[in-house]
Amino acid sequence: MTIRVLLADDQALLRSAFRVLVDSEPDMEVVGEASDGAEAVRLAGEQRADVVLMDIRMPGTDGLAATRMISADPSLAQVRVVILTTFEVDDYVVQSLRAGASGFLGKGSEPEELLSAIRVAAGGDALLSPTATKGLIARFLAQGGAGDDEHDPARSARLDALTVREREVLVQVAGGHSNDEIAERLEVSPLTVKTHVNRAMAKLGARDRAQLVVIAYESGLVRPRVE
Repeated sequence: MTIRVLLADDQALLRSAFRVLVDSEPDMEVVGEASDGAEAVRLAGEQRADVVLMDIRMPGTDGLAATRMISADPSLAQVRVVILTTFEVDDYVVQSLRAGASGFLGKGSEPEELLSAIRVAAGGDALLSPTATKGLIARFLAQGGAGDDEHDPARSARLDALTVREREVLVQVAGGHSNDEIAERLEVSPLTVKTHVNRAMAKLGARDRAQLVVIAYESGLVRPRVE
C-alpha cells in the first residue's frame, strides 16, 4: 500500500525538498502541504494522511498544538505524526510525544533516515531511532525534575492492569529494543512480543510505542538517566 504523507512546515522551500524526496519513493506519495498547524489538522482528515511530517515552530497553531488535536480526534486515529525539529535537544519534542506524536527526527537527518522514519511510523511497529529517542526522552524527563515522588500517579496506577510479562516487555520497549531483540532477550517468539505490546498499548491507552516509552518513564517503571 502507498503511504500517504502530509507535509506541515511554514517554510515553502523545505516543503518542496521533502516533497521531491518523498515522491521519489514508489511506496509513498505527498497528499498535501500545510504552512501551519490548523491547516495540517484539517488536511490530515481531508486527505486521509497516514503520516504527518510536522514542524514544531509554525505561526498560529504550532506543531505541538496540532499534534494534540490530531491525537484527540477519534476520526484521525490512523494518522501518525513525526515531529521534525531543528534542534537535537528540544523540550517541545517530549511534549509532542506526550501529546501523541509517534516520534521525532532532526531536520539535519540523512534522507534515508527520514524515509525510514515515515515507513516505521506508518507501520506503527517501532519507535523512530529507538535508542536515541529513548535517551532524549529520559534526558527531558530528568531535566523536568521527574523525581521518585513526582511521577504521574494515574499512569502508575494504570500499570497495575499489566501482567508481569507485559511489564517486562514494556521495560524492553522503553529501552529502545525491537520486537526481535525483545524476543531474543526474553526467549519468546516475536509474535508473542507483538501480542504483549499490543495488549499493553490497549490497557494504557497508548497510540503507539512512542507513547509506551513516555508512559514507562512518567509512571516510574523506568528511571530517567542522563548519560
